[in-house]
Amino acid sequence: MNPRQVARQTLTFEKRLIDTLLCLLLVAMVVLACLQIGLRTFFSGGLLWADPLLRYLVLWCGMLGAVVATRENKHIAIDVIGYLAPEQVKPWIELVIDLFSSLVAALLTWAAIIFVRNEMLFGNSPLLTIPSWCWNLIFPTAFFLITIHFLLAIAADIRTLASLLRGSETGSGS
Repeated sequence: MNPRQVARQTLTFEKRLIDTLLCLLLVAMVVLACLQIGLRTFFSGGLLWADPLLRYLVLWCGMLGAVVATRENKHIAIDVIGYLAPEQVKPWIELVIDLFSSLVAALLTWAAIIFVRNEMLFGNSPLLTIPSWCWNLIFPTAFFLITIHFLLAIAADIRTLASLLRGSETGSGS
């Protein structure tokens, strides 16, 4: 199996894993929230651990949603320059934006690793016997995956630019 096939299979696995995990998290959140509402309404009580767990599940869904948005190139983009720029300049702008975004995501990955390390040393009390740092592992994981997806976008930008440059070379030579 060549490296491209391995990369493609890895990305397919990552896509399926995150999509499945997101669906499971959403179902768990809905069920747990409805259970809490029912317990509070009919029994004037609830599960003490449910609200903190729901907060973590929302956090996990948000971070995994950001990974999916980056993967699908549907993340928030404020790109006035790219909108107003001529068509031949837009691929270059995309490359610069993806380079900057990958750098920011890599820095956030590093900051998240430091955060989790500090949580391991000085962390809060556990939720459901799981230490707080485990719940916060989503930060470095998601930012790392976002960095990877931006690096893949850079590779695609470079391929696009290379094909455009080859096309302009053959077009100018005739």
